[in-house]
Amino acid sequence: MPRIFAYIQHRSGVVDESALDLLAAATKIDANMLPTAILTGFGADLDTACSSIKSLYSEIWKVDNEVLNHPNAELVRQALVAILPRASILLLPHDHFGIDFSPGLSVKLNAPFVPDVLAIGPIEGESLSLVRQEYGGQVSVHIRCDISMGAVISIRPGAFKDETSTATGVVVDKSFEVGTLKARRRYIETIVAEAGDVDITKHNVLVSVGRGIQEKDNIVFAEELAEVLGAAVSCSRPVVDAKWMQKSRQVGSSGKTVKPKVYLACGISGAFQHLAGVKGSPFIIAINKNPKAPIFQVADVGIVDDILEFLPELIRKVRESRGIAA
Repeated sequence: MPRIFAYIQHRSGVVDESALDLLAAATKIDANMLPTAILTGFGADLDTACSSIKSLYSEIWKVDNEVLNHPNAELVRQALVAILPRASILLLPHDHFGIDFSPGLSVKLNAPFVPDVLAIGPIEGESLSLVRQEYGGQVSVHIRCDISMGAVISIRPGAFKDETSTATGVVVDKSFEVGTLKARRRYIETIVAEAGDVDITKHNVLVSVGRGIQEKDNIVFAEELAEVLGAAVSCSRPVVDAKWMQKSRQVGSSGKTVKPKVYLACGISGAFQHLAGVKGSPFIIAINKNPKAPIFQVADVGIVDDILEFLPELIRKVRESRGIAA
């Protein structure tokens, strides 16, 4: 059985919540094998990040190098090729960095690459069962992956429920094994998006709308529902692209990352770019007239209906239950 590793991302010493996703995914591969975490970076921030996941991972490999102070897929790829044992399974989040980093790594390791995995089945011999989606989530693809040479597997954010762990991790410094790292690209700067009229990252309940809302005037239904629930309105990228809502309201890999307790996805298909922005394992309620929409794969409650018919009725029921006049 190949050894399982998880590449953990962090920023300013704060570990990304995908660390929990990767731990949960690893247990689906082998519940008896605790994965080893790998973190790259530089200085005190890296040490802080490593210490923060000792309760999750029993062994944590760190690669401390000044050139890794900012994310650079070329440099991280070189570092991991240098330290990963032969025929290892590496798990990483399917986000912007993962999409950039993982295909080239699989080539360097001569190992199969399976992106955007949302379910993992049992191992049979040297074959691992994986599920991903094609054609915009319309088709679920079941894959048998030969892991005899290891594998590089990117995990869809939020697809796996958090696992508890009682680990007491040990940090192992692998920096000396890496050697000189060089890349043809360099970090220039990080541009922080401007704040909008409402900070959707601060709300416990979000009513989020997608292209299923059909036109700008229909957003009023989401706004009215958010008002009676004490929530905020957010959206997916197509709504912003149509200029129906501000960019500051967008949830997803090209928008904001949110951690609500309850997330109402109204007319949202559930592409991984959108789900990448929904963290913290919220209670997800999905309303979509397409019963095969990918959002139903991660939803706690799924409702197959036209949101333009369902939302007014839901608003009426909420008002009635709370004694709020129409």
